[in-house]
Amino acid sequence: MTMKENDLENLFATKYRNKDVSLCRDTMESFGDSIIKLLFPAMCNQSAKSVVELNERFKYLEKELITILECIQHELHDELNVNDLTKEFFSKLMEIEKELNHDAQYILEGDPAAKSLNEVVICYPGFYAIALYRIARFFQLKKVSLFPRILTEYAHRRTGIDIHPGADIQSPMFIDHGTGVVIGESAIIGKNVKVYQGVTIGATSVSKSLANIKRHPTIEDNCIIYSNATILGGETVIGENSIIGGNVWITHSIPANSQIFYKKSQTEKY
Repeated sequence: MTMKENDLENLFATKYRNKDVSLCRDTMESFGDSIIKLLFPAMCNQSAKSVVELNERFKYLEKELITILECIQHELHDELNVNDLTKEFFSKLMEIEKELNHDAQYILEGDPAAKSLNEVVICYPGFYAIALYRIARFFQLKKVSLFPRILTEYAHRRTGIDIHPGADIQSPMFIDHGTGVVIGESAIIGKNVKVYQGVTIGATSVSKSLANIKRHPTIEDNCIIYSNATILGGETVIGENSIIGGNVWITHSIPANSQIFYKKSQTEKY
């Protein structure tokens, strides 16, 4: 049974008539994945055999980025200089690579299960999610809409780790295991922070009126947040060198050098 002709006409008129209808989602996801693989060839099935070949692969991705940015022009409030932004991204790429090297080394040094940097790069979902976040973050700071969200949601789909590109995450960062981690748009996370699976760094309210207000916590340097901890609120600050135990619920600031753990109440029975 086929769809009615008038239904098809209505669908085409409302969703397909715009010449900019395609938003290149697959190309965006492929671009992010390809950048990571060029920076970390251990992830590739077939790496470049020479500098010339490596250069050709980067040139291909430059053209791909131009296509992506042209694709989303109509989504932007301001005119975008596609060529200039493409050049700037690739000029800053080695700075992103340096941060990711720090992330990978921090994971290797902090996890006794990790035996090599290649193992971290290839096998750790936290590293992959952070890598796509750091690429997306560049475009977020340039006020490019949609593209950074698609990159981090692609990482979310692949790893179970949901990082908004608006979050400010310093390097190095270690997300261990990672499944179910959520880091909100206005979160600020310092250096040498380690987060386990199921952690939420979120907001106390989802009101649309708070869209331009800091809604998510600040985690200062050298903190450890264990599995399934929930930390909420834009005014909440977890002071440096603190340890947040598993399953705790925090909606107020914690001083530096604190240790916070869940304590079973006397009425709870197991």
